[in-house]
Amino acid sequence: MKIFSALVLSLLFAQASYAQLSRPTDVDVARTLASTITPVELERHLTQIASEEFEGRETGTAGQRKAAEYIASVFSSYGLPPAVGDSSYFQRISFIAETWAEINMMVGNESIRHLWEYYSIPSQNASRESFSTNEVVFLGYGIDDPLYNDYADQDVKGKTILIYAGEPLNADGYSLLTNDTSRTAWTSDPTLKLRAARRHGAAMVMIIDPDFRRNVDQVRREILNNRLRMGWSANPADNFANSVYLSSEAARKILGKSFNAVVNARTRIERTAKPRPVTFPAKLSFVQRKNVRELLGENVLGFVEGSDPALKDEVLVVTAHYDHLGRRGDGIYFGADDNGSGTSTVLEVAQAFAEARKLGYGPRRSVLFLLVSGEEKGLLGSEYYVNYPVFPLENTIANINIDMVGRIDPQHEQNPNYIYVIGSDRLSSELHTINEEANATYTQLELDYTYNAESDPNRYYYRSDHYNFAERGIPAIFYFNGTHADYHRTTDTVDKIQFEKMATIGKLVFHTAWELSNRDKRIVVDKASK
Repeated sequence: MKIFSALVLSLLFAQASYAQLSRPTDVDVARTLASTITPVELERHLTQIASEEFEGRETGTAGQRKAAEYIASVFSSYGLPPAVGDSSYFQRISFIAETWAEINMMVGNESIRHLWEYYSIPSQNASRESFSTNEVVFLGYGIDDPLYNDYADQDVKGKTILIYAGEPLNADGYSLLTNDTSRTAWTSDPTLKLRAARRHGAAMVMIIDPDFRRNVDQVRREILNNRLRMGWSANPADNFANSVYLSSEAARKILGKSFNAVVNARTRIERTAKPRPVTFPAKLSFVQRKNVRELLGENVLGFVEGSDPALKDEVLVVTAHYDHLGRRGDGIYFGADDNGSGTSTVLEVAQAFAEARKLGYGPRRSVLFLLVSGEEKGLLGSEYYVNYPVFPLENTIANINIDMVGRIDPQHEQNPNYIYVIGSDRLSSELHTINEEANATYTQLELDYTYNAESDPNRYYYRSDHYNFAERGIPAIFYFNGTHADYHRTTDTVDKIQFEKMATIGKLVFHTAWELSNRDKRIVVDKASK
């Protein structure tokens, strides 16, 4: 590798000196840089990435972390600086799913039906095997505010409190906190009340929800859905008191003979703007036991800063996912094609850009090489990045995504020199043209647009990491070799990869990226998102 690179660089330096090839758009410069993308280097990277040592690189496993460390070491060897906080190659990602393993509420000897008479949101509650009480404190609206405070002179530590949603209003519909028809955050953000209850030591908060039917329909999917969502694990008990939201029918069951006393207390609050707590007997018991599933991983970022002061804040993002399915029993899903091939290709393209930068005529715009994790779990790593971008999305000019480029599908057995191109014309006609012209000038592959058709039943446009960028209006192009008999099987191994084909595709990726990062004007979004 070092001997080959030295020869290429010496040739490139000589060309730059004698032929004045300092213009990044010079065809000979681009061709020479692309020549650093070789089958030998691709095989070297892929042999490591799809090795038994990395155990299939399932997100959250030791194998995935080993792969991330390997990628970071390669970026470092290229001289690419850390891109995350100027100190790390890693963007830590976290996704979490919280569901009820058991949820039960009893009023006396009667079980109250979850999602029919009450609801409780797992992410707002600490897991608790059991809790019971024989006494409840009605505490108005559960507000702790300088303008109005239900907790004034009240000790609710260890107690169960019953409160109304919203905030107190007078007869004219004016809020007692704002003195007009506007509402405060105490109405729009119920967690403020859970935080206040926690500060005052309440053990349980029951909130009477006047819009119960509408709200229970809105939270039902969140409560029942086991899908991972962005977030870091935290003990809700650190912030919230445990809680349930009650229908008016459930509230009546709890209040029993105390119903009129509580209604009168609420009326006096609204008339006098003064808290009116009421303590009443109620035999209640609760079980709130959770299942918590957390997925931790790393995106790995390598960054080449642009050389043009006027354009370097604009960023081209080149992506591939480096995770795969990991180990199942004794079997390892090596993921050589899916997506060790794309990962290795990104590393080689990154090296070509790094070499250009070292020679003093690197790309005018900046280029971020983003290797993401969590794709096999639902495009999670790229989803995390677009929600927490290291570089502003408004400055992101395009995304090039590489996902499976090392094999041949059955449709192209007679012509292996092809690549499926997906998404290039969905948002920007310029992106499509740039890729077409790069291929015509340098690589002469068959560009197959079969899977780009909006009517394609496979819907690949929506199934890889570029889509998270496209969904936010960023032009994206996706290179893909199609599926084969070893797709998502333990037999997707390095010995079946066609490295010559991979190298040619890598050169097309490089030339498209080179043009995007060096042209005078940023490509234009001229098509509506679909």
